[in-house]
Amino acid sequence: MHTKFWASSVIILFLALSFLTRNSKAQREPTATPEPTSAMSGMSGMGQMETGFSSDDLAPLVRGIYNGDELFFIHTEASDPDVASLLTEMMGPQVVAVPGLADIPDELLGNVYVFTNGVAGGGPMGFQPDIFDSIPGDEAYTPLRALNLVTWQAGAAPRVIDNVAEIEAAQAEGEVEIERSGIVVNMPILVWPGGQR
Repeated sequence: MHTKFWASSVIILFLALSFLTRNSKAQREPTATPEPTSAMSGMSGMGQMETGFSSDDLAPLVRGIYNGDELFFIHTEASDPDVASLLTEMMGPQVVAVPGLADIPDELLGNVYVFTNGVAGGGPMGFQPDIFDSIPGDEAYTPLRALNLVTWQAGAAPRVIDNVAEIEAAQAEGEVEIERSGIVVNMPILVWPGGQR
C-alpha cells in the first residue's frame, strides 16, 4: 500500500514539476505569432485596437469619380519618387516610392485619369477629381492604377467630366489629350457606389 502511495506521489510531483518548468520557460521565451486562420478572421474587436493614430493620420480618404458617382480611395505607393512626394505633400502621410510597380504588365493594371488643367478641384494637380475605370466587384478591378494625364487643349471649353467614356469622347473631338505616363500608383478604393470595405 505504501508503495502505491509513493508511486502516485512521485507521478504527481513529476507532473507538477514538468508543468512548472514548461510554464516558466514559456514566460522567458517569446512564442511565435500564430498564422491567421479562417476561424480567426471573424474575431470580434480586431479593428478596435488602440494605436494612438486615427485613420486620417495613416491614410486620409481622397474623393474620386466612377461613372458619375463619387468614390473614396487612398494612395499607398507610387512607382515614381516625384509622384510619391507630391502625394505625400498633398495628403500628409508618406506615400512610399516603389519603382518596381512600373514593371507590372499593362493588362494587370486599372486606369486612373488625372487632370493637369481645367476646372479647379481636389485632384492632385489642383483640378477636378480623378476618374477611375473600375471599382471593387468589377471583374477588371485592381488597386494598381496606370496614371493617365488628361490635358485640356487650347480652344476647348473645360468642364467637369465624370466618366471614362466622356474622356474618350473629348479626346476623339480633340478637346483633351491623354498621356499614359508609365507611372503606377497603388490606389485601393475603400468606398464606392453601392459598397464599402
